[in-house]
Amino acid sequence: MKALVLAGGSGTRLRPITYTSAKQLVPVANKPVLFYGLEAVAAAGIAEVGLVVGDTQAEIEAAVGDGSAFGLRVTYLRQEAPLGLAHGVLIAREFLGDEDFVMYLGDNFVVGGITDLVDKFTRERPAAQIMLTKVSDPRRFGVAELDAEGRLIGLEEKPARPKSDLALAGVYLFSPAVHEVVARLKPSRRGELEIIDAIQGLVDRGLRVESSVISGYWKDTGNVTDMLEVNRLVLESVESHVRGHVDAASELVGRVVVEHGAVVERSRVVGPVVIGAGAAIVDSYVGPFTSIGAGCRITGSEIEYSIVLPRASIAGVGRIESSLIGHDVEVTPAPHTPRAHRLVLGDHSKVQISS
Repeated sequence: MKALVLAGGSGTRLRPITYTSAKQLVPVANKPVLFYGLEAVAAAGIAEVGLVVGDTQAEIEAAVGDGSAFGLRVTYLRQEAPLGLAHGVLIAREFLGDEDFVMYLGDNFVVGGITDLVDKFTRERPAAQIMLTKVSDPRRFGVAELDAEGRLIGLEEKPARPKSDLALAGVYLFSPAVHEVVARLKPSRRGELEIIDAIQGLVDRGLRVESSVISGYWKDTGNVTDMLEVNRLVLESVESHVRGHVDAASELVGRVVVEHGAVVERSRVVGPVVIGAGAAIVDSYVGPFTSIGAGCRITGSEIEYSIVLPRASIAGVGRIESSLIGHDVEVTPAPHTPRAHRLVLGDHSKVQISS
């Protein structure tokens, strides 16, 4: 079995971060989201990976390399534009050959990995196997409709009136039978080759498509709220270690990671928190569920439930929370200006202004 990992999307929901960074490389607990997916593929015993990339290929290739750091052999497959998930399968046809494959969306996060899913597919050999998860707003996802016996009978992409609350999670397994269906697909109204149309095509041909509702945690890290939630989840399981310097005037509470070269001076850090290599926390408070990237500097400030990307600087601000702060950002206090009121008042108005 091979793996096809899709990392070609533009990440419009994470802008402005993704104007300068690949969305799959935005970190969770100081590790790119894409890396968790590659580790899950390797843990499932898959060695050959086709990595579908787009305009951010150079950045992703610099981060992943040849895949050997993950125990993988990576082949890069260029997608000229984000033309749909099934288009990713189409351009990977030569790489995949006649082997079964797992398709994993590079900005998705699945707790517990995919090993059990791969083992089940290998034993039972359906034409396809999909993961479903209950969501609060199925209009944002591809949605599956099941019959009373739990068999898949229909699929819709981001429907205005969903027939269920079961969304397709970003992991799919296919036999080579999918290639003939994909080759005949027409673009949807969004101008894309939709993977749900390919799955529906397998169903329409009478081929067996298995589905399972996952009980574990899945998240599409497509927006800031989801990124922060996944960051929280990963930090829940960190184990404390201090490889940097923490002075006697500082206090670490709970599970806190301080990486090599990082310093904590006259500060209070309440975990779970990860402080990256070379970062400096000075005269500050860092609260739970915060990831501070490598080379960051936090001085005279408070921050909680946030992700700060490498080399950012936060100085002299009161409190920051629920935030995603990009590479090399500088956050400082606004200059003090006298307060003034600007008014346009009609005749006979009465206005009260506090002093």
